[in-house]
Amino acid sequence: MREDKAEKFVKWGLKQFHIKVSEKTEDLLIQIFKFVIVGFTSTFIDFLFLYIFREFCKFSVLISNTLSFCISVVYNYIASVKWVYHVNKEKDKKKQFVTFVIFSAIGLLLNNLIMFLCTDLFSIYYMLSKAIATAIVMVFNFITRKLFLE
Repeated sequence: MREDKAEKFVKWGLKQFHIKVSEKTEDLLIQIFKFVIVGFTSTFIDFLFLYIFREFCKFSVLISNTLSFCISVVYNYIASVKWVYHVNKEKDKKKQFVTFVIFSAIGLLLNNLIMFLCTDLFSIYYMLSKAIATAIVMVFNFITRKLFLE
């Protein structure tokens, strides 16, 4: 299979720093790098729609957060199965999508819980609360998607 730019970049970085790793570790580093790119893009989409729903549509923080999170999850699923994870082609695609949605829903619950705690209990600005929630849920997302998509 042909290498994409992300793979070439990671391999170049390892070479530049004279880091030798196994093929399996190199593959994992490439996957993490791609996850970060998709994650940043998803996060941008999530934050953008959170701001739009909150500031322009005047929805509550939790409604805005839920809607923006759902939009970013759809993008994230498509990008993840096409580019990040080595999705097992033999597994049932419907089952994989349902699993992805279930773990995304758990991620959303964690995200909303953190948003609620930060904004309502600790009076932290909602965009900063979103950054805190995103950082925590990102780790959960990578681990669960790696375990259940591959």
